[in-house]
This record gives sequence, C-alpha cells and structure tokens, in this order.
Amino acid sequence: MLRIPKREQLKLKDEKVIVAAAINLIEEVYVHLPLKRAMHAIDPVQSLRLLQRELEARSSPMDDRLFHDRMIAIFTSLRDGHTVYLLPKFYASQVAVLPFYLEEFFEGRAKERQYVVSKLDARFKPKNSDFKPGAVVKSWNFVPIDRAVELNAEKHSGSNPAARHSRGLEFMTLRPLIGSLPPDEKEVVIGYKPKSGKEREIRIRWRYKKRDLGDGIQLAMHVAGAAATALGSDLQMEEIRRVKRKMFARRGHWGKTSMGENLRFRSVRTPAGRFGYLRTFSFMPPKRQNTAAFGERFFKEITRILRRFVQKRLQGLILDVRGNGGGLITLAEMLLQLFTEERIVPERFEFICTPTTLKLVGKLAQSKRWASSIRESLETGAPYSQGFPLTTETEANGTGQVFRGPVVLITNALTYSATDMFTAGFQDHNIGPILGTDDNIGAGGANVYEYADLEHVKLPALFPRLPKGASFRVALRRSTRVRSQSGALVEEFGVKPNEVHRMTLNDVLHSNEDLIHHAATLLRQQENGARKNN
Repeated sequence: MLRIPKREQLKLKDEKVIVAAAINLIEEVYVHLPLKRAMHAIDPVQSLRLLQRELEARSSPMDDRLFHDRMIAIFTSLRDGHTVYLLPKFYASQVAVLPFYLEEFFEGRAKERQYVVSKLDARFKPKNSDFKPGAVVKSWNFVPIDRAVELNAEKHSGSNPAARHSRGLEFMTLRPLIGSLPPDEKEVVIGYKPKSGKEREIRIRWRYKKRDLGDGIQLAMHVAGAAATALGSDLQMEEIRRVKRKMFARRGHWGKTSMGENLRFRSVRTPAGRFGYLRTFSFMPPKRQNTAAFGERFFKEITRILRRFVQKRLQGLILDVRGNGGGLITLAEMLLQLFTEERIVPERFEFICTPTTLKLVGKLAQSKRWASSIRESLETGAPYSQGFPLTTETEANGTGQVFRGPVVLITNALTYSATDMFTAGFQDHNIGPILGTDDNIGAGGANVYEYADLEHVKLPALFPRLPKGASFRVALRRSTRVRSQSGALVEEFGVKPNEVHRMTLNDVLHSNEDLIHHAATLLRQQENGARKNN
C-alpha cells in the first residue's frame, strides 16, 4: 500500500476548507444538481453538510484516507465524470498499475461475457509463462471476475449501467490517483485459464508510476480564450488513455500523421469492400499545447486524411471514437461538417440560475451573453438560462463536406463529453448509422470547468484556494441536443446506437477484425440503399 508522509496529510482546518468549498460548488454552480437528485435519489449537499458538522465536532483531523474516501463517495454518487473531487498533489502525482490490460469479450449463442488478458507491459516478465494475451481471467482475489468488476464499477462515476460497467473494468488494472485512492491490497491473486491447460493462479503486485502534473491534463482554461473555455473531457479516462499508450501501444499498419497521440488511420479490406478506417482517441491537446492551435491542427489533419481517402476511391468510412473521453467541444462540433451536406446546428449550453452563476458569467471569458437570461430567470423562477452555442455557425459550417461516401460511427460506453456531443450531432444530422459495442455512450453532456478557473474570478468566500493541491472539476453548463432532438439532454440519457456489436475474442486479440467487418456491412447497406433511391 502507498504510504502517505505525515507532512502530506490534511489538517483539520484543511478538511473544513475543502468541504465548505465543495458545498458552494455543488449547491451554487453545479448545473446537473436537480437532474442528479431526481435520477439517483441523492442529496450530495446534505451529505457534505453532515460531513461538515462532523468535522466541526472534532478537535483533530479525520484520518486522511477516510476523509478522502468520504469526499470521493459523495462525488461518485453524482454519477458524473465531469464533476469530481481531485486528490491532493501527493496522490495526484501517482498512478497505480498492474502490468497487463484486461478486456471483455462475448462468446457463444448466449453471448456470455468473459474477460481476457489482451496486453502485457513489455517490461513485465510473469512467473507463470502462460499468463499472456489470450489467458481468460476467472477470478480476482478469489471473487468471480464478473462480480469483482461489478463491485469496482460502484466506486466510479458512470451515469448509465453500461458506462459504470466499462469504467469498472477500465479501473481494474489502471488507477490514476488524481481521483481514486490507492488500492487497499498490495497485490492481487488472479485465477485464469491459459490458452491450453488447466486453470491456474498468479500473484501480481500493484506498482506506482509517477505522472507529470504539468502534462496538459489539468488545463487552465483562461489561458487560450474561447477555445479553452469550450472544454468537455473526462479527466481520469484521459489519464488512463495516456498511461495505456505508454505501457501497451504497438505500432501497426497505420498511415503517417502528425497527430499520432490523438488519431490513427488506414484503409481496410473486408468481404463487403475496401473502406477508410479513422480512429480518434482524444480531442484533448497533448503536453502543454495551446488549445486553439491544437484544434486548428487537428481539424486540418482530419481534412487531409479524408481527402486522401477520397483520392483512393474508398467505398465508405468507418469512424471509430471508442474510448475517446472528449476535449475541445468546438473541435468536436466542427468535425461534423466534413461528413455531411446538411448545415450543422451546434448544441446549446445552459447555466443553472443562481445568484452565484450570475456573478460568474460577468467574470468568466466568453460567458457574458448568458447574464441577462440568468438575471431574468432569477426573477421568474426558471431553473435554467437561455441556451447559447459554444461553436459559432461559421466554425460549424465554414469548410463544408469533404467525404461524400457513406459513414458509420463506432462508439462505446467510454466515449464521453465532447465526443458524446459529436455522437449526438452525428445522429441529429442523420450522417449515418451508429454501431455501438455497448448499449449506450458515456452520456456526459456538459462544459466542464476547473476549480482553478473559479478561483480566478476572485470570489474568495465561495471559492478559496484549497490546501495541499486538492481541487475539483465541475459541470458548469449543460448541453442540449438540436434539430429533431431539440432540447433533449445528453447527460444521463446519452445516444443509443442503431446496432450493437458484442466484442469477440477475435476482436480483442486481432485488431477489431469482426467489429470492422460488421461496420463494413452497414456501409455496404447504405451504399445499396443509396443506389435504389437513385
């Protein structure tokens, strides 16, 4: 277990400051509070007040781990990957890892879910030589693996069952301590069945890796103006993506791109034809890059790749956003125009109406146009402000359609935030079918702000500087869908796919082969349908 030096532990006054700030954050500016209270039958503000009362009665600080456990549990009850309690710097600088990656697949007519070791850290030399990709995991610390994943899922945010399960699985072997405490156990005992032979057990210790606190994940959104204020991302999943890339990434047969950390592309041959395959991993800038410049580079690179696909006369496009935890909302919405001749209507964003949000919009960059609406709503009792887009009509439509063939979008329950908005826009503008490997997406519909950005507006009574580098993130503006889905929420409800593909063992071990063939079949159906209509 990770040992916490005494000097890094919170004092009683520190705990009180953190709880008071959390109450103000959730009660005054958290945009989804009414929705979460209704959907999950919770009262996080009252839970925080009870914790505050408990601290007031104490003469010494609460045990450090217990305090953080309580805070994490309250924020997890919101089921919101945007709104999280971020642990002090000592924790946040570490990632707990097991040196392998666990994925699920479905087998047989009953589509029984199973779990398989899909990747090993190249530096890991297991004592059991048959513990390698293809080994099917049966138990975890003597608990059946499906139940172990289910228990882990309850410790992490996820607004729908598919999202909770996927996050529970993702956090089995990779745990960024920015939002999760270190594992309780020093090692895990894994029961597994190798490719051949009887079931065996192996003990593997948790390892701790240092992470760079300045690696661009916690962006100060006031740095780069409008582009930076339009942020929607899942902080913990973004960190997991970066850790996975360092531990497991292998170079395959991909095209050359300057955005290799964020996207990859290639052409694929399938029984249904030859298609372009484009995978976006994140809309978030890599290390310390200016957000506006990154968004421009990303958009230009996607445009270049699509034009290359057109030149090669490919029959359609498979656009894969699985695991993309979001990033720049404006970038995500700008990309939609490249795939359709329809005029893109950007999503609208609304504040919850409180005296505090009225003060905030006068101070936050690019938010002043919401002020009169919030002021009127405080008089009429309306809970939410008028909605305005973060992406301008010019940005959303200035380039126009580049790829004119059929397109299919692949999603899963780990797509989140800006990528959820992209998915909603893809469906709302009838660009093509959505093929999900889960029953829903992550369902994160908000513009997220760092607590540091609220500190900068100089309301110290509400948002004081927090001790030991502790912090929060909060969903400040909620998004609503457009066109035929006008006013519908992405948060909680997500976007249901047109078809579901359950990942096979062949998918997991051989570069999504069956998934790509399924997507190709949908593309061929679109192509045949277009010919009939003509």
